[in-house]
Order: sequence, then structure tokens, then C-alpha cells
Amino acid sequence: MGAMATSTIAGTLHSRHLHCRTLLLLLPYLPIAFLLVDGGGIPTTLDGPFTPATRAFDRSLRQGSEDVPLSDPRLAPRARPPSPEQIALAASADPTSLWVSWVTGRAQVGSHLTPLDPTAVRSEVWYGERPASADTVAHPHHVARGSAEVYSQLYPYPGLLNYTSGVIHHVRLVGLRPSTRYYYRCGDSSLKGGLSDERSFVTLPAPAPDAYPRRFAVVGDLGLTGNSTSTVDHLARNDPSMILMVGDMTYANQYRTTGGRGVPCFSCSFPDAPIRESYQPRWDGWGRFMEPLASRVTMMVTEGNHEIEPQGHGGAATFASYLARFAVPSEESGSNTKFYYSFNAGGIHFIMLGAYVDYNRTGAQYSWLEKDLHKVDRRVTPWVVASWHTPWYNSYSSHYQEFECMRQEMEGLLYQHGVDIVFSGHVHAYERMNRVFNYTLDPCGPVYITIGDGGNIEKIDIDHADDPGKCPSPGDNHPEFGGVCHLNFTSGPAKGKFCWERQPEWSAFRESSFGHGILEVVNSTYALWTWHRNQDAYGEHSVGDQIYIVREPDKCLLQPRGLIPQDWTVPRRDALLQH
Repeated sequence: MGAMATSTIAGTLHSRHLHCRTLLLLLPYLPIAFLLVDGGGIPTTLDGPFTPATRAFDRSLRQGSEDVPLSDPRLAPRARPPSPEQIALAASADPTSLWVSWVTGRAQVGSHLTPLDPTAVRSEVWYGERPASADTVAHPHHVARGSAEVYSQLYPYPGLLNYTSGVIHHVRLVGLRPSTRYYYRCGDSSLKGGLSDERSFVTLPAPAPDAYPRRFAVVGDLGLTGNSTSTVDHLARNDPSMILMVGDMTYANQYRTTGGRGVPCFSCSFPDAPIRESYQPRWDGWGRFMEPLASRVTMMVTEGNHEIEPQGHGGAATFASYLARFAVPSEESGSNTKFYYSFNAGGIHFIMLGAYVDYNRTGAQYSWLEKDLHKVDRRVTPWVVASWHTPWYNSYSSHYQEFECMRQEMEGLLYQHGVDIVFSGHVHAYERMNRVFNYTLDPCGPVYITIGDGGNIEKIDIDHADDPGKCPSPGDNHPEFGGVCHLNFTSGPAKGKFCWERQPEWSAFRESSFGHGILEVVNSTYALWTWHRNQDAYGEHSVGDQIYIVREPDKCLLQPRGLIPQDWTVPRRDALLQH
């Protein structure tokens, strides 16, 4: 692999030269390429693999903060029924359509509840390219209608309270023009006060190799703490055109059904309750908290372990809130489930996978993923970005090798189809990997990034599996779904061991701080990744980590169109190139 280079630390600037092959790929972009890469002194993945680097936890900072109370103005109801609240946007399969979601009516908590009637109020969105007047719905606005539902979180045990939601609406707008501003109001136009005030959004660019979202934000394990509010404020100031939310949104399952705190961590149990409880009004507070941002830019989600929320006898029913509250392009992308789906935005194909549904090679998700990757045309969408909640590569003690089974099942498929970047959360810290495949440095592997540092109530993770005395036992870190496939390494410095004794070579940079990430795709080969820490000033040069991720399609062969046999073993691309 050659000598390793030093990983980037914010504020270190030095010049470098572009690889000659990349120059050929970038001929139409030479001025911007030299300005951004050579002129800015930002390292690229072409300079890797990087010598592993750790920025130590800043002991002057607290590891976390408490949740914001539901009485806070940012979380409390602002609209009186029947006015809509918790308004949010989500992308459809392509930028000619878009989902609008909102809630009307009041949620209820108690022992014996009568759910609201979802047919008693219309689901309408009035929209157009020009704003309407403040109090009328007028030409040239179009109207789209959708569906509504109510969900319940039921605990049939003495002393536990039930919950039933307000009416949750989902409407899909169609016939939109890409990269165009639209104005909209949602609600029920037949009711006095039934429509929201006017909002606006800009559609994402059409699929094309020379058109990209201006920038998109990535955040995971957000929660509703003081740190969470700092993350969202900082993220909003970076003005993204889209948000990827990689699971664990509200942490409502850290509470009892009465609203009191239940346990300090997910792995703990409720000692005096027959089932793990949740306080669903935290979801409503989260929807109000996110509305100022989510009502103007699309927010794409995937489920995490804190969305499981078992209910009923034996906890058989799960994910009720996640499935009811979020609209995603599941039918449009052929998955027909909200647990995994895909969509296009400009020259990027996004894949959102589910870690808490069947991921085996014989299962529906794997089959769908195989077909979805097979259909990707890299001449139209050169970039493929995948996201799911649980990281496969992780050098922190928390959740170490927890989803090794999922990696063993799916990694080969993603590698062979040339997935460029993978975002995950779950671990409450930041870590960027060198390009890697099967725990081996590989210039054609994806860049894996853990971004589970949104600010949740479980606080920041600071222990590394390679720290003295911090290597978990192979009996630890069992997943909430799927099997256990913990392994000892079979080669390299950690051969025969469960943990490395130093930072693994595939871990390029890690730091325990809250924050979020921004990806700005420059063209079909260059994308700028920036990690912003909450404690940094909002100045242009205050970043925690920054690197250009560079695609090398001429070097890394892609799987020819065709399905991969179930017993197929993934060959390394450098071996393929020798034939």
C-alpha cells in the first residue's frame, strides 16, 4: 500500500499535487480543481492511506447535557388545532416529486384513549412557483392530496400509560421542476385556520453527472439535549440543501410512559417494568424542534435502535412511531418498506439501508439492494452514497464489532459495485476511516464515516477498544437485531486478537466531540467532506476534520451488470485488474 501520510488536523495547510490520472479526469474542471485542492491545501484521499490520528477528548468540555424539557418554546405546541405542525419534507425517488408531512390535532396520553379519526381532516398541499397571498389560496397554485393515519403506543401492563398520536399526514407532490423554488401551504382548506402559513423549498437537481446538491448535512444520534440544539443551530447556519439523518432521532425510549427519566442508557433495563417503556410526546417535541429546518429542506432518515420501541404483550410490535411519522420513497424505489430505500439527487445515488431488519443474503433487503445497485448508471449518477445506523468499522469500545454479521453479509456487494462513501451513527463520536475492504486497506474501498455525535442524552463515547483495559469482551456488544459474529483478526498487527493494541490502520482520524458533517460534491470525481464540531466558532476555517474524497473510476473496476451468485466470493479489485 505504500507509506502512509499524516491525517488531516484542522488548521494544518500544505500544498500538494494532483495525481496525473485524476488530472485527465478533471480536464473540464482544472481551474476549480487547482483552486480547491492545491490552493486550499486540503488533503485528498489520493494522499492516503493516512497514519491513524486521534485528537484527545477535551476534558474542559462536559461529556453531555440533559434533555430540553417539553415546556421549552422550541418543543411546545405553537399551532392550535386544526392548524398543521411538525411540518417536514422528504425527497421522492427523483427531484420531480417530493413528500410533505405534518401533524394535526393533539396527541393523547392515558389509560383508556380514543384515537382521533384520520378521515375527519383533509390532507392537502397547495403549491406553486409563485407565492400566494397570506390568507388565500389562489391561482397559479396546484393542489395535491394524500393520506393520513394515527398510530398508538400501547402497554397492556398495570401502571403504564398508553399514547395515541395526532393525525399524521403525508402528501406526495409530483410534476415538479428540478432546482426550482416552490411555495406551499399544507393542511385542510375547508377549515378555518386549517392551512399552515406559507413556506418554500428548492427542489434538488435532476440526475446528471454535472449537477449536484449545493451541500448536504449528515447527522446521527441527535436527541433533544442542549448539545442537540447546538448541533442543529450550527447545521442550519451551514445552510444545507438536504439532511441525512442516520438514525436515533428522539431517544423517547429513555423515558417512562409518565414522562419521567427511566434509564441512563439503552443497554440498561427498566428493573420494575415488564417492557421497555417510552414517552411518545418526546417525538412530538422533536418534530416541532426540527420544523423550522425540516419544512424548507428535505430530511432523509433511516431507523436506529432507539426507534425500535417495543409495545404490546411481549414487545412484538415495533417501530410504530418511525413507520407512521416519516415519508420516504419506498414504493418509488421498489423496496415497499420504510426500512430501506434509495433516491437520486443530481449526480448522487443515495441508498438508505436498515440494520434492524433482515440483511442476510437470502433476505428481501439484500435482494432489493442487489437489484438497486445493478440499475445504477454511473454515467448519470457517478457517486453512490450509502447510509445505515450501525458502523461496520469502529475502533471505539462502544458497539465494537456489534454488527459484524451485517458487514459479512453485505460488504462484498457494496464493494463490488463501487459504493463511494458510507455514513453511520450509533457510536457517539466521530471517526473517519481510510479506504478499506474486509479490514484491509484498499484504495477501491468506500470511505466509511461514523457521525453519531449529534448530541443525545447518552453522552459522548470517549473510550477506544485499543486503549489499555478498554477492549470489550467478545461477549459484550450484542445487537438488538441479528446474530453475533465477533471475530479475532487473522492478519496484520492484530493477528489472533479481538482488539488492536493501537489505533487500527484503517482508522484515519477520530475524536470524541459533538457535531455534524457537510458534504459538498464538486464534480464527478471530487467531493469535499467537512466535520464541524459544536465547540468550534462558526468561522469559515473552524473545522474539526476536512478532506477531499476522490473517486478513481479508471482504477477501480465496477461489477458488470448482472446478479451476483449467492455463493460468490468477493475478489479484490487489484486482483481483477491483473487479468
